[in-house]
Amino acid sequence: MDPQGLASLSNTVLYTAMGVLAFAMIAFALHTAKVTSARSAPPQDRTRELVGAGASARAGEATHGVEAGDAGDATGTTGATAGSSAVGGPQPGPGSPGARVGAWAMSLSWLATMLLLVSMVLRGLSVRRAPVSNMFEFAVAGSFVVLALYLALAQRRPLKWLGVFVVTPVLLVLGIAIRSWYTAASELVPSLQDAWLVIHVPVAILATAIFTLGFIVLLLQLAQARREQAIARGQRGRPRFLAGLPDSTSLDRTAYSLNILGFPLWTFTLIAGAIWGQKAWGTYWSWDPKEVWTFVIWTIYAAYLHARATSGWSLRTANIIAVVGYLAIIVNFTIVNYFFPGMHSYSGVSAP
Repeated sequence: MDPQGLASLSNTVLYTAMGVLAFAMIAFALHTAKVTSARSAPPQDRTRELVGAGASARAGEATHGVEAGDAGDATGTTGATAGSSAVGGPQPGPGSPGARVGAWAMSLSWLATMLLLVSMVLRGLSVRRAPVSNMFEFAVAGSFVVLALYLALAQRRPLKWLGVFVVTPVLLVLGIAIRSWYTAASELVPSLQDAWLVIHVPVAILATAIFTLGFIVLLLQLAQARREQAIARGQRGRPRFLAGLPDSTSLDRTAYSLNILGFPLWTFTLIAGAIWGQKAWGTYWSWDPKEVWTFVIWTIYAAYLHARATSGWSLRTANIIAVVGYLAIIVNFTIVNYFFPGMHSYSGVSAP
């Protein structure tokens, strides 16, 4: 097939992946709704809906350390004691509606992830290079890595509660990418024709994907902490769907594990970019807008880790710093790429 045909097929597969993700999003939303409803039901009804005393469920929890906060184990950090409360309470029984719709959601997510991979491969074949050289390709590759990372972690921990909060923004990013950032398949500019393309950029994508998951969990943690404080004051905890999620301590542990893993990868991205810059332009640092914002992001996340390791900082303040760090990543990818021309102006789109 000719390059243009491969690029067209890549787009068709991408649209198909987006359609599958839309169904996965709906399924995850139904799963969350059913679990939340079961948690809010009277004790006698909740007993029928959830597995709270099954020996096999307890054995599985004891064996695998069932805890959303233990996502840190999958990223090389130490989790806390296992317990059903850490994942928002007992999980739906194998035959319950919540479990069935959750299983469908995971299967659809796997299918969409594989379709994204196929789309990327076809795009790469059409241009005979790694498909990561402009905003559109970076967004598609980043979406794939976010989904793949989430699904990989979900193989070891019960993370269906996180599914709707991962799939929804991924679907949104893909929609924006195909609508506003799409760039026709083309060859690289000379300065990008280097082996560092497949070193620097993929690591940046991986770091961004990890920070994305950390950001999502941090937003949930901040909301859950506020809800728990309201309940402690005798008020009604809102929003209601948070009842089906882990407690704020477990969410914080998960987010911290992800961010502490993403930080050294972002550090490597910064260093690798400097090395590539010296090779391409003859200087390690040129005060290019992308270089500056990459360093700004590194500084913000370094401040977050410092705040977490230093007494005198509240947990909420430290987590807000990390949220600001991810907002800086969004600015770097969108506004800087779009409105600040420089040596890294490879977005593939033109500012209006």
